[in-house]
Amino acid sequence: MDVTAAAVAFGLILLAELGDKTQLAILAMATQRGPLSVFVGASLALVLSTAVAVLLGTVAKGYLPESSLRLVRYAAGALFIAFGAWTILRG
Repeated sequence: MDVTAAAVAFGLILLAELGDKTQLAILAMATQRGPLSVFVGASLALVLSTAVAVLLGTVAKGYLPESSLRLVRYAAGALFIAFGAWTILRG
């Protein structure tokens, strides 16, 4: 296992998820329902969505040339920035 990749993925997800709308919705849900049930459900959802992303990335790597993978990373970064700017501008 690549410990550096695991640490970067952990940091990326942790920072990206702190204070986002999903986390605030989970916070609100935990005030009305059992915290353990909310924690388990939210954790499983994050694990499943991450598994889908890893699976799609693995499949894409097998079919796309390296130059296309670089383009995918740039496009994902640009979309991330665009969504962040859109969120700031509409708030």
